[in-house]
Amino acid sequence: MLSAHAVRLAAIEILRPTAAVLAGTGFPTLAGANVLDSRQIAIGGLTEDADYTPVLSVYTMDSTAQLRGPMTGARDTAADTILDIVAELAVAANDGGEPFADAMAGSDPEGCLVLGALCAQVRYQLERSDAGLFWRHLVRQVEKIDYLPFGAPELGIRYQRITMRMHLSIRDDDFQTATGGLPEPIRTVHAALPAQSYAKAKLTELAAHFAAVPTTPLTTMRGEIGAGGQPDEPGETTPPG
Repeated sequence: MLSAHAVRLAAIEILRPTAAVLAGTGFPTLAGANVLDSRQIAIGGLTEDADYTPVLSVYTMDSTAQLRGPMTGARDTAADTILDIVAELAVAANDGGEPFADAMAGSDPEGCLVLGALCAQVRYQLERSDAGLFWRHLVRQVEKIDYLPFGAPELGIRYQRITMRMHLSIRDDDFQTATGGLPEPIRTVHAALPAQSYAKAKLTELAAHFAAVPTTPLTTMRGEIGAGGQPDEPGETTPPG
């Protein structure tokens, strides 16, 4: 469902604005430019000489589209999705081989506060800020947010990583069969994104695969009209015009 991916791409642009990337400053969260699309940070992305690197990774999870009720039309649908935003304090780890990036281990009170602040910044940017308006154009309602820690507390193992699992009611895909191109609402997201943005380039490539589909115009309607429960002979009418 492309509308679910539109929600993710819009969130990435809000949390890592293209203008801030080009200027190298002005990022709205502690993660700075480290807002990643559906992946974890690589070892080369860590900040040198820092105790840890705040990171946000954004994922589209389950999505559903269904009729609003048993008597509704085929296009009267409700859609929902789960957006996972993983906030972590990443460090270089080594398990006997090549170093790799992983969440910092241990219960660090300062680290917990930094993670809490990072999650609060994410929520503010998406739900309250002026920059988040076009994300809220896609999201009808934030129904629930789960904050899921990472670790095995029963074994005394904790990591500085929290998953914000956002349960969202969103707009369903609305395909533009006559004109082609991306369906709504991802078409609106594509138009609103800055020309140099990561998401704009990806969606421009994708739009080429949605060609216009010619449809056969309706010229004749056939049916049966009767009284007293007894149908008359089938007839046909030609629509006016």
